[in-house]
Amino acid sequence: MTATAARAAASIEGRGIIKTFGGFTAVDGLNLNIRSGEFVSLIGPSGCGKSTFMLMAAGLIPVSRGELLVDGKALTAPLTDIGIVFQDHLLLEFRTAMENVLLQAEIRGLPLEPARERALELFDKLGIAHAADRYPKQLSGGMRQRVSIARALIHNPAVLMMDEPFGALDAITRTQIRHDLELLWMEQAKTVVFITHSIEEAIGLSDRVLVMSPTPGRIVDEIAIELPRPRPAHLGDYPSFNHYADRIHDAFRRFGVIRY
Repeated sequence: MTATAARAAASIEGRGIIKTFGGFTAVDGLNLNIRSGEFVSLIGPSGCGKSTFMLMAAGLIPVSRGELLVDGKALTAPLTDIGIVFQDHLLLEFRTAMENVLLQAEIRGLPLEPARERALELFDKLGIAHAADRYPKQLSGGMRQRVSIARALIHNPAVLMMDEPFGALDAITRTQIRHDLELLWMEQAKTVVFITHSIEEAIGLSDRVLVMSPTPGRIVDEIAIELPRPRPAHLGDYPSFNHYADRIHDAFRRFGVIRY
């Protein structure tokens, strides 16, 4: 990267994670190990604790029992070396795309000119260089979400967490932005925790897919995705894609998430 020195990715480990809210158990006995620089997707039914785990791994809510470690050290406070992308782009309507991205740099007290250079580089890689001076209302849904990805990466974090970031986008836009994100990840090697309901998205982006059970959430399958990168728009070109998809479907059928 030209504007910001490369920063090492971070590992994330969960040991017997339990999260309760009053008498409700959202996550129960969750164990996982996400390696530094790995792209891992969590997939499962709505309400199974995927987003809850992400918030715990970011240090934004505490675990009830168990232990979370980042680079082998217990997580006891909010993780600052992180970028987060939500399903809602959360852009400020009165700031341009560039100004929205630079807000992250302003809050963190980063030098603005190098940050602007990095923002322009990210905009170019995400296909929105022409829209830097536009306001959110002048952008399509896909463009707004690309701006939010640039904002999450502007400070070159070690970890990128994404909670259903493409859920509100049309199928064609989702395919293109999935490809753009994969190329960015291949270049920058961030540790990515990606939450999705899309089987195709999980297989298309991930090194590993972690399948979660219905509430209380726990990991019921772990699937290593051994497909060459970059991956094509039409994953059905690979015979093994159907094997991975069937395995995820089978897990959902066992738990009654899918019935047919």
